Amino acid sequence: MAQERGLRINEYGVFRGKERIAGETEESVYASVGLPPIPPELREDRGELEAARLGRLPRLVEYADLRGDLHAHTTATDGRNTLEEMAAAARAAYAWVREGAERCQRRQLDALVTAPVSKEAIVRAGQPFVGQTEMLSQLAHAQRTAMMLLGHDDRGRWLRVALATTHLPIKRVSDHLTQAKIEQVIELAAEACRDLGLPRARVAVCGLNPHAGEGGEMGTEEQTIITPAVRAAQSRQLDVVGPLAADALFYHALKGEFDAVVAMYHDQGLAPLKMIAFETGVNWTLGLPFIRTSPDHGTAYDIAGQGVADAGSLRCALEQVIALAAEVRRSPWPLRA
Repeated sequence: MAQERGLRINEYGVFRGKERIAGETEESVYASVGLPPIPPELREDRGELEAARLGRLPRLVEYADLRGDLHAHTTATDGRNTLEEMAAAARAAYAWVREGAERCQRRQLDALVTAPVSKEAIVRAGQPFVGQTEMLSQLAHAQRTAMMLLGHDDRGRWLRVALATTHLPIKRVSDHLTQAKIEQVIELAAEACRDLGLPRARVAVCGLNPHAGEGGEMGTEEQTIITPAVRAAQSRQLDVVGPLAADALFYHALKGEFDAVVAMYHDQGLAPLKMIAFETGVNWTLGLPFIRTSPDHGTAYDIAGQGVADAGSLRCALEQVIALAAEVRRSPWPLRA
């Protein structure tokens, strides 16, 4: 078309002889050859030039034409169910956990093993929910509870980790740590060792900051909160040490130097535990008026329905709860709610 008009087009524009007549804008280039602008979406060498010459370019849907924009993004499914089905399943999961807890409180059941639930799905279904541990504590009106994860590696070496805080964003952990809370978890961890029938109950307490704060150079929580809690527990004749640097503490705990560890936040305690005991780890809620365990992993929706899930942790949770229930039948229940 340009040649028919005696024009030359290159990357610098449209020229008539040596004179540049267009090129500042795409519109001016098209106009120089007698065409309306062709949107980039139509530039596919599929007859758009002829359509433009004849005035037959299709009209594109533009942003101003949109009257609504709805997206539904979720990872809380294996892709096989509708949003309505997912919400119904989430509400059912919540109801079943509640029913199990209430039956335990009525002494109709000796213990409760809870399977993983999707916190995201339960919340999206309209039910306020932080986690099963918090939910069960509230239902049982238990003011003195803690989450303990325990498991062993393939050499039979155990880690038992109780958490001073549970499901909190990392930036909020420090604000939620108190001397009273840490003392409580130390005491519950020591009681758990006795409930398990261990010959001793030696508890080690993690620092919050790297190197346990380096004497206040990397944070003061060790000096102002954790150390006073440890000393208070020691004054009650509990066998407890700390705060110790977490990066080395778990190595010594795995060697058997300590029977339980108190970690300051979720991933500080659960990362090493799951590293050595992902298939055998058990979550035990300390301080409830009934026994409750669960696997130490989540729902694993990404492998749901494929027949590849490992039931090891659930099996261990069942074995642990049976052993604890048997101990209850042999002697007065040692837990204190």
